[in-house]
Amino acid sequence: MIYEYTLSTPRENLYSITAQVREAVTKSGISDGIAVVFCPHTTAGITINENADPDVVHDILLGLDRAYPDRPEFRHGEGNSTAHLKASTIGASETIIIKDGKAVLGTWQGIYFCEFDPPRNRKFFVKVMSD
Repeated sequence: MIYEYTLSTPRENLYSITAQVREAVTKSGISDGIAVVFCPHTTAGITINENADPDVVHDILLGLDRAYPDRPEFRHGEGNSTAHLKASTIGASETIIIKDGKAVLGTWQGIYFCEFDPPRNRKFFVKVMSD
């Protein structure tokens, strides 16, 4: 089963999509299996990281900005090469184990849609599969 979600991203940020992923798992009725969360965009990504302290999101964004500063020698005509680099580093998908009808996440883990080229109207997909 594939579930499609939309998201408005007014600024560069990591947006929690944990609730939507859990919703897809519940709707699927699958007891044991996996869920794949996929981002079909080249300047955004999906990651799993801490969801308890908002400073973690701040620090991730700061680290990515420092790792990928805008450079005058970039050639991409749209001027968003740093967004492409960040998205490639984060990756386009995550896989979550489903056990007893629930997404298996650590105590401090959340699932994030990572926007690097705002503002946009985005979408992401959750594919839920049984064992």
